[in-house]
Amino acid sequence: MPAPLAIDGGPPVRPSLLSYARQSVSDDDIAAVNSVLRSDWLTTGPKVEEFEKAFAAFTGTKEAVAVSNGTAALHAAFYGAFITAGDEVIVPAMTFAASANAAVYLRATPVFADSDPKTLLIDPKSVEVLITKKTKAVVTVDYAGQSCDYDALRAITDNKKLTLIADACHALGGMYHDRPIGSLADLSSFSFHPVKPIATGEGGMITTNDPEQAAAMRIFRNHGITTDHRQRQEQGTWFYEMTDIGYNYRLSDIHCALGLNQLKRVPAWTKRRQELAKKYDEAFSSMKGLKPLVVRGDVSHTYHLYVIQLDLDHLSVDRNKIFQALRAENIGVNVHYIPVHLHPYYRKTFNTGPGLCPVAEEVYERILSLPMFATMTDNDADDVINALEKVLTHYSR
Repeated sequence: MPAPLAIDGGPPVRPSLLSYARQSVSDDDIAAVNSVLRSDWLTTGPKVEEFEKAFAAFTGTKEAVAVSNGTAALHAAFYGAFITAGDEVIVPAMTFAASANAAVYLRATPVFADSDPKTLLIDPKSVEVLITKKTKAVVTVDYAGQSCDYDALRAITDNKKLTLIADACHALGGMYHDRPIGSLADLSSFSFHPVKPIATGEGGMITTNDPEQAAAMRIFRNHGITTDHRQRQEQGTWFYEMTDIGYNYRLSDIHCALGLNQLKRVPAWTKRRQELAKKYDEAFSSMKGLKPLVVRGDVSHTYHLYVIQLDLDHLSVDRNKIFQALRAENIGVNVHYIPVHLHPYYRKTFNTGPGLCPVAEEVYERILSLPMFATMTDNDADDVINALEKVLTHYSR
């Protein structure tokens, strides 16, 4: 007799919960933060510029602008792209709400594009048919850490003279045709939330090769004021002017010191997640009831997420029951994402709903994100694999 499921009262695979993601903070990280705490500058200081320059070098871009979080990065990027009231912005349905919300902040209209069913990345064919005279920009999302088809998307946006904006929050350290993520779109945004490739607690960054866009976004993050406190101190002046409406989206030197130190470890962390993904791939190649997302051959996938699709035709229960059963086994699975156009706000405000993006809607009912982070052990991964086999076998038709 197979062991009973934990959801039915049996012993779980693990004694404690394995979360789907978590940060890694070293003694060197703590020392870097402490050095800032003992300095004269806790915010708008030298670590901000140092982090920006290091990040630009890492992504192969001319400019990087640090902001307070990933959503602020998207908002600033849209501002830098001169998106305004009445514009339309094409965004993927399969993403976190912030990718679309940033357009709404500027009174633009998000228009939702469907997903490629194999990768869940934005489908360039869906993008092309959505373009109107009001379209100002196309937003990509490097879902789970795999880069979009930037050649196809760039061909579309260049032909229509649209701005290409990348929500690259999942993909720091990744590559597309040997080009680093962050250098592929006109503007690329990143997040430093604890579950992201590097963690500063909260934080974000925008990369661009356009110095004028970078200058505009630095003003935008500082209330629309043309200078910050450090600049005025160096100039020996108190005078400042607000030239546009902006926000307090500054990132402190404390966060930047942590980010600088974490940035050094991105290659090693990416390699480790890729090793874990290979272990998953090998185990799931013969496991019934699931299939991983397809990875194209022209990318280096960073595996911020490892997403599987359940084969519900071969299971006696739905995704939610599998989710609950795996959580009972202490495997911290998650779901990324509810398609944005199905959220109540978008249904009410923009009259979206089921049927708008059928691929994203259908796949959403089957996806699960498995635990994936650089400090996971092989034993942790084995627990995930064993729990999946246990649960899927139990519920197989």
